[in-house]
Amino acid sequence: MPLMERTDEHWMNVALEAAREAAAIGEVPVGACIVSAEGTLLAAASNRTITDSDPTAHAEVLAIRAAGIALSNYRLIGTTLYTTVEPCVMCAGAIVNARVARLVYGAADPRFGAVDTHFNLCSSPLLNHRLTITPNILADHSRNLMQNFFRSRRS
Repeated sequence: MPLMERTDEHWMNVALEAAREAAAIGEVPVGACIVSAEGTLLAAASNRTITDSDPTAHAEVLAIRAAGIALSNYRLIGTTLYTTVEPCVMCAGAIVNARVARLVYGAADPRFGAVDTHFNLCSSPLLNHRLTITPNILADHSRNLMQNFFRSRRS
């Protein structure tokens, strides 16, 4: 598919594949990817908190780190970050600090979501950067992946 024809659903499927990879190794199934302003994939990552023994190794943070390296810049100007679940406070803060232009996420997170559910960090007038937010892209897929993962861990 040509770069300009790739949709939010296309990129969310990239993030969902990363989330499935996390689930396969026993990590909470969250995946993220970052796309440049030109529509090229800069980075994709999945949760690795357990694997790396690192509480900051959330998919979004790992994708931001990799995209910064790919661009040789700590500012991710013009980029779009896709993530399967609404980011937490730490990840929302990293997204704002990285100057991501747009955030697209799948399922809302009623407990820890810091973008729309609680805090509204990515659109707060108190911060010096705000971004465009598009929620609920393939939300059912993301939600089902999480629910199935935790259901299987409980049984």
